[in-house]
Amino acid sequence: MAKDTKRIRITLVRSPIGSPADQKATVRALGLKRMRHTVEQDDTAVIRGMVFKVKHLVSVEDA
Repeated sequence: MAKDTKRIRITLVRSPIGSPADQKATVRALGLKRMRHTVEQDDTAVIRGMVFKVKHLVSVEDA
């Protein structure tokens, strides 16, 4: 990882229970395991697309 890579902080704020299976899988692929769990990811188009898919379940901020 390069030092100048921008990072974002993603927090699971709503439960994926009752969500479609693909959204549950996206939450897990982001590295989120439980409510209020926060992870830092590189700010790439792939990660942004995953966040967009579950934007109603997560909150995002700059790291």
